[in-house]
Amino acid sequence: MSLDQDLASVRSEIDAIDDAIHDLIIRRTELVEQVRVIKHDLPIKIQPSREAEIVYRIVGRHRGPFPKPELVAIWRQLINATLSFEGPFSVAAYMPDADGRYWDLARDQYGAYTPMTRHTSARSVIEAVRRHEAIVGVLPLPGNDDVDPWWRHLVTGQPEAPRIIAKLPFAGPASTRGGEAQALVICPVAVRPTGRDRTYIAADVEAGTGAARLAAALDGAGLTPLATFAWHEGEAPASMLYLVEVADFVGPGDLRLDAVGKAMGRSLNRLLTLGGYAEPLDAEALGPVARQASAATATGVDAEAS
Repeated sequence: MSLDQDLASVRSEIDAIDDAIHDLIIRRTELVEQVRVIKHDLPIKIQPSREAEIVYRIVGRHRGPFPKPELVAIWRQLINATLSFEGPFSVAAYMPDADGRYWDLARDQYGAYTPMTRHTSARSVIEAVRRHEAIVGVLPLPGNDDVDPWWRHLVTGQPEAPRIIAKLPFAGPASTRGGEAQALVICPVAVRPTGRDRTYIAADVEAGTGAARLAAALDGAGLTPLATFAWHEGEAPASMLYLVEVADFVGPGDLRLDAVGKAMGRSLNRLLTLGGYAEPLDAEALGPVARQASAATATGVDAEAS
């Protein structure tokens, strides 16, 4: 068989596979439309925990040399297309001046065809999501040098308030303008446990209550603090506001929050969860799939000797 015949045969099989993939996308879309009908009464259709579980499963079952980051990107496109016809979906991205890092993270996660608006302040992003001018907002990770941290504006018990739902990049590191960056996504929906979760907890405490005491109370309740950020208003504040990231899923009615409250006593004014995220895939999870050893090598047989 000639080279041209060999190529024609392989390309014909590739075309058949492409047709099969396309047919499956069509069928998947039909099923998603059924889901859309079932979720008709939900004002916001995005389900970040479900999206993470889909990607975890696809990456976990993958084999062969096709790179995992590109595999995740394909599934993100499928998910983004789903969001586009389930209902209105748009993104508010934090983009001060010429810093396009968070815009790039939003684009990579939610697709080039999703409507996006630029906001030069974090507060503007939060307000856009709060007013449903955008379904999700993309904001920088909290930092200890934040003079006016955006997360303090989420500290409210109102059920419709935006909550943290994801961390970006989910399959990184991503290539963004201005270097590597990480961000959090906010949306007024609840996350649910995936088994690989982080939660943000806000604590309003009396002035003079140190972060170490709060960390000890959390740790004693079985909640391991990963990072803590603090903010207070004015020179002589009556209270301190802490944001703590913990290593687990914590829902609003979690009994461990009661244990923290008991440990803190009267120094604690308020304790509530601000949402959380399913853990992004790390470099190890996104690395190449190990090639299977040949049967001869696996059994210790020298192929040349045989």
